[in-house]
Amino acid sequence: MRIGIFADAHDHVDNVVRAVAEFNRRGCELVLFAGDFCSPIVVPPLRRLRCPLIACFGDNDGNRVGIEGGMRIIGPVGSPPLCVRAADGTRVLMAHVPAEMRGMVDGVHVVVTAHTHRPSTGRDADGRLFVSPGETGGWSFRKPSVAIVETKPLAAEIVWLPEMPRPPEDFTQRS
Repeated sequence: MRIGIFADAHDHVDNVVRAVAEFNRRGCELVLFAGDFCSPIVVPPLRRLRCPLIACFGDNDGNRVGIEGGMRIIGPVGSPPLCVRAADGTRVLMAHVPAEMRGMVDGVHVVVTAHTHRPSTGRDADGRLFVSPGETGGWSFRKPSVAIVETKPLAAEIVWLPEMPRPPEDFTQRS
């Protein structure tokens, strides 16, 4: 089973559109969002996903009522941590901030976190797969990314979206 993972959209609608297109192109059967929509403006492009979406809130989601309203026709959104059982039985634990899952990883196959805006994948001593998809918005490091998880065999890949241009040099200099 192929699972798309993204997080930290931070209102960057164009990059959410790019993420959705990538998930659809790769034939994802489930997509997980690990927090920080920021506002409902990034929700409408999610309607183009060709598979179910499950999302959790992050620490910068200011208009939760608006986000919940928009997500009603797309998929569930809740407060982390969330445990998801994929159609093939893969158990995924997801939260925006890693500390929200402290002591809860036993019995899961995949642990999804975000918050740092830095993409990473790895395994612990018990073989659990840890995935941080990086930042879909790209505002912090200008290198937006998502992740793709294959459940059989269990593996993850970071997928880079088009890099954001640097601001003009004179923009960063003070007068």
